[in-house]
Order: sequence, then C-alpha cells, then structure tokens
Amino acid sequence: MNDLSFRGGLGVRKGVLLLHGLTGAPAEMRLVGRRLSRAGFAIHAPLLAGHGGSVSDLLRTGWRDWLATAREAFHELAGEVDEVYVAGICVGGALGLALCAEFPQIRGAAVYSMTFEYDGWNMPRWATAAPLIQLVAHLPLIRRIAFNEPYPYGLKDLRLREMASRPDALIEGAIDRLPLGALYDMYRLGRRIEQLGPRIVTPTLIVHADEDDMSHPRNAERLVAALAGPSEILRLDDSYHMVHVDRQHRRVADRTAAFFGAPLAVRATASEPVDA
Repeated sequence: MNDLSFRGGLGVRKGVLLLHGLTGAPAEMRLVGRRLSRAGFAIHAPLLAGHGGSVSDLLRTGWRDWLATAREAFHELAGEVDEVYVAGICVGGALGLALCAEFPQIRGAAVYSMTFEYDGWNMPRWATAAPLIQLVAHLPLIRRIAFNEPYPYGLKDLRLREMASRPDALIEGAIDRLPLGALYDMYRLGRRIEQLGPRIVTPTLIVHADEDDMSHPRNAERLVAALAGPSEILRLDDSYHMVHVDRQHRRVADRTAAFFGAPLAVRATASEPVDA
C-alpha cells in the first residue's frame, strides 16, 4: 500500500474504513480518523487508485478503479476486526455505499457532503450541467481539460482557507486541479449509487452543511430517497463542503463515532476549541 495511506488502533473489535474525496488524499481524513481512534475504533485510510500523483495519473483511472482500491482495503480491515464501518467524503462516501451494496456485513456508513451534482452556491454554471458533461467529458481532448477548485476551497474556517490557498500547504498527495474526465466518472458513480440504492440496507449517517459551497443540501435528500436502509441527516450550520476538516469536524467525528456505536466516549481536551 502506498505510504500516503495510514492506519491506526489495530487490535480492537471495531474498525472504520476512511475514504478520501476526488483529487484528495488520505491525509484529509486524519482529523476524523484521530477522533475515531480515540473512540476505540481501528482506522484504515487507503490512497485511492490514480490519486497522490498528477492529473494524468488520475485520468488513467475511473470510478471502478477507485472502488477496487476501497474493496481491497475493506478486505484487509475485515480480516483484522469483527465489525467494519465505512466513512467518506463526497466520492469517498459514494464508494463506501457501493461497498455496502456488495458487502452487507458492513455495519454502518457515514457519507459526508454527498455530491450527485456540483450545484453549490459557489460553483460555475457549467459545472452544474451534469447531463451535458456526461455526454462529452469522456472524449479524449475534452476529458483532459482541468479547472482549479474555486476559493474558498470548501472551507468556512478562515485560517484553513488561507492555508489551502498556498500551494505548499495543500494536503499531502492532493491534486490541485480537477479534470473533466474525473468529474465524468464522479457523475457516473453517483448514478451507480442510485441504481444500487435498493440493495443498500446499511444504516447510513448523511452529513451535509447548510452552506455547502460545492454541493447543495438537496444532494443529501436525494441520497435518502435512493437508499433502502435506515438513514439520518446531520445538517451543519457552520461549515462549507469540507465538513470533515472545517469548523465542525469534531462534531462530525463524534456523531459518526456515536452512530457506529463507539466503544469509548470521546471527550474534548483543554487544548481543543469547542465546535460551534
């Protein structure tokens, strides 16, 4: 496994597979992962296929390759714990649900900022044209067209936002441009989740920010409608798209831990600011 992946807390009964987002990397899952580990879970955050390198590397893969990585990591974790749970951001959350359809023994899922469409308040109009993109984005020349994620980078926290604006402060392994070919595969994955919905009976926690700049909260409601199993939505009032690292990431992690039946209670330390 690539050294950008990370693991922790092995030797316990419950484990969580943490899946990063499109163009992201495992490091973005560390804040949530650290808190889950403190709650008594083993954690495993793999680097998805095509990620951790260049745009060209990413374009050589598609959603089935990303799912294959997640599947391999699931088998690794399942061989070490009694109960497996999955949590992921955006594409990572969708991949986790695809695993749930394939492996009904997964006990629970958490999906952060589900994105069927890039239709948040800060998205350019062309990014919301999903049907058109799906018609042309796979074409050889068009699929290589890439765009930078617009400011504020999915972050409401000003300090994190300014850090994200500096190239040398990006999450290790993250790709700073999104090619249309990868966006095409993201949309295809979303449609696949809707097709699989009747087979997904895993209890699912859906976390979405009211002010998500990339993915409107209607995406969360759309996911609820697609799933056959029980689900609940946690709406956040002080975060943007990157809920797992933004101002309320501790609330996200703690609710995830509770939803998964945390073996241990997580308590804030004196050095940790309290989420709003």
